[in-house]
Amino acid sequence: MEHLEFMQQAIEEARKAQVIGEVPIGAIIVKDGQIIARAHNLRETDQLSTAHAELLAIHQANKAVGSWRLEECTLYVTLEPCPMCAGAIVQSRIPTVVYGAKDPKGGCCGTIYNLLEEVKFNHQCKVISGVLEEECGQLLTQFFKELRQKKKQKRIDTEEKN
Repeated sequence: MEHLEFMQQAIEEARKAQVIGEVPIGAIIVKDGQIIARAHNLRETDQLSTAHAELLAIHQANKAVGSWRLEECTLYVTLEPCPMCAGAIVQSRIPTVVYGAKDPKGGCCGTIYNLLEEVKFNHQCKVISGVLEEECGQLLTQFFKELRQKKKQKRIDTEEKN
């Protein structure tokens, strides 16, 4: 039940991203049953390739605990982390990652590759996948459907003007 409640909070972060035209991905970090960090994608807003929800949440959590080590934390994220985020999770020593939707194009927590449980690294994470998967996936599906429709309409409008 706890995972569902915290994933709902990550979904709320994803909705914040969607409102500002960002890919709707949200992340929260929990320590001792309390949310210590929350973030959503800001890549387009900040024009930074590293402004992913997970990295922004990790940065906040580092400040909250006063350490780069997040050994007693759990990360909740609406989409399976990419290679960059998975690397940051390993480096942060986060022991557990809970995610919603799988990412068939960039997921590195089991879909394409599993960086979080790679035994060659000096740290591995427990991965719990599929928490509120349908709701997380629907946010992304709807976002990209609307984005395609806007692009199509823009193309039509441009053709009509010419």
